[in-house]
Amino acid sequence: MHTERAVATPWGPTKKYVQDLSARKNEPGWMTDIRLLALGHFQTLAMPTWGPDLSKLAVQDISYYTAAPVSHVRSWYDIPTNIKNTFDYLGLLQAEKNFLAGLGVQYESEMLYKSLREEWAACGVIFVDTDTALREYPDLVKQYFATFVPAHDNIFAALNTALWSGGSFVYVPVGVALDKPLQAYFRIEAEHMGQFERTLIIVEDGATLHYVEGCSAPIYRTQSLHCGVVELVAKRNARVRYTTIQNWSTNVYNLVTKRACAYENAVVEWIDGNIGSAVTMKYPSVILQERGARATLLSLSFAGAGQQQDTGGAMIHRAADTHSFMLSKAISKQGGVSTFRGKISVEQGATAVTARSQCDALLLDERSSAAAYPDIRGAHQQCLVGHEGSVSALDSEQLVYLLSRGFTRQRAYSLMVNGFVHACISQIPAEYAVELNMLLEREMAECP
Repeated sequence: MHTERAVATPWGPTKKYVQDLSARKNEPGWMTDIRLLALGHFQTLAMPTWGPDLSKLAVQDISYYTAAPVSHVRSWYDIPTNIKNTFDYLGLLQAEKNFLAGLGVQYESEMLYKSLREEWAACGVIFVDTDTALREYPDLVKQYFATFVPAHDNIFAALNTALWSGGSFVYVPVGVALDKPLQAYFRIEAEHMGQFERTLIIVEDGATLHYVEGCSAPIYRTQSLHCGVVELVAKRNARVRYTTIQNWSTNVYNLVTKRACAYENAVVEWIDGNIGSAVTMKYPSVILQERGARATLLSLSFAGAGQQQDTGGAMIHRAADTHSFMLSKAISKQGGVSTFRGKISVEQGATAVTARSQCDALLLDERSSAAAYPDIRGAHQQCLVGHEGSVSALDSEQLVYLLSRGFTRQRAYSLMVNGFVHACISQIPAEYAVELNMLLEREMAECP
């Protein structure tokens, strides 16, 4: 589907740097070997040429590792005041008290804080940072690490595998159904920062999990890089929802790889909210490995001036009677560029498959643009596979009507945009839907 530039990567970490990083973390030899193998892939893989222009990313100036100002703490009161004030402003402390089963916060390259309610720890739920998991649960990490996102998958997956630090490790035992979400929050504070968290989620037979990821960074004149990898395993009859509320500043390049594997009758749901960043390239995917597996992707993106939101997903049907649906809602203003890339693959022997993708784009002015690149492979007569898309501008008659009823222009724009994205936001818990609506309101403040 894509072409690559066949040249070696002219930047990146050295072998000695990767070895020193692994030694500093006191990792087992097999993890050091994985990192070095990934470094080899990174040095030979090509930069993508089929998506947004990445030439302005000053990768040679990126810091690959920046330690948090304090080591892992167990209480908010042990966090330095300036950092705690930021997290209080973001509402994390209140969220932990009111509606979370657990909370983790990553600051720069390290997890700063992690908590899990005692009732779930007593049920065998594990919620720690991935570095801790490697020390305390090495067999589980070794079994699943880099299995669904191998280092050779793409250049940024290779870079993450070589340099990963922090991220979340979640394990939900058989039959355990968490009634509240786990949340991880990732914050980039330093300039020229590269954040390479690695998240691994394992949900056993019949278990249920909702994991929420939040992201933010202050605005600088220099670029930062967020290069995360997520691997998610949903065993037989498991149900997993992964919600992302991304609000990166416009100096961040957000280049991530997220992939799940769904076994017999498992359900995987990606809900992806992308606001901010200079460039986002993110395509959450699901491998529907066994009969009866189901997957959905609801993607919301907002591209403003100078921003490129290149999003979408992939559904890989490997078994019969599997079902998937992708819905993308993209908004562009002030010359922003929104792109949807949706892949549906039906492999040999996967019969009675239903799979559909839909992308809808809303342009708020004549300078903005949107594009869609659906890719359907392997479908045959015993499968129902399709794609549909639309591009529209704000309805001028609706705008006039709202203005005539006393709404300000900004409020009228907001109401119309909220109606456009309702199908996505309605699937998000109320606490996070409010946050996402507030972010959209802020974006609407700059509309003409």
